[in-house]
Amino acid sequence: MQSAMFLAVQHDCGLMDKNAGNGSKSEEKREKMKRTLLKDWKTRLSYFLQNSSTPGKPKKSKQQTLVKPSPEEAQLWSEAFDELLASKYGLAAFRAFLKSEFCEENIEFWLACEDFKKTKSPQKLSSKARKIYTDFIEKEAPKEINIDFQTKTLIAQSIQEATSGCFTTAQKRVYSLMENNSYPRFLESEFYQDLCKKPQITTEPHAT
Repeated sequence: MQSAMFLAVQHDCGLMDKNAGNGSKSEEKREKMKRTLLKDWKTRLSYFLQNSSTPGKPKKSKQQTLVKPSPEEAQLWSEAFDELLASKYGLAAFRAFLKSEFCEENIEFWLACEDFKKTKSPQKLSSKARKIYTDFIEKEAPKEINIDFQTKTLIAQSIQEATSGCFTTAQKRVYSLMENNSYPRFLESEFYQDLCKKPQITTEPHAT
């Protein structure tokens, strides 16, 4: 009887050890996958930064290369969303971050609106308005942004006689969406935290 009980306990312990081993392996697998995804994201981000240029404008040789900011400059981005958008490197990094979250249409729409507002020619204003509408606003547009039906309807009416204010309401809503959602997540990202880290200064011991 005692030997039977001993064998039963031994069997249960063996199962527990096996399950613990499987749990440990599963945890290791998850950590490895997390590291791989993070590495891939950083690789894509680095590539995007090196090849980033303003939408619709051709890249210019080596002059287009973005200079990595100092930790102090990067820290300024956390003070206000506008500080991030005002920095060429910061904007490129934020675009890459949104791309990794599959919502890059928001910043692309915002940039298209900024370019649109600077347009002086009525003919170009009209053609750009139609392009922004077909790219971002109309139903099932390739880069459709998340705005309400009423705003979409008003835009569809306003682009018939395009003015620089056609997309003002939609741009403000997309800006607010990025500022309140994507921007805080970007500030918490490992990439941004790395940019803010000051390099550690190591001093060699003096020979005695």
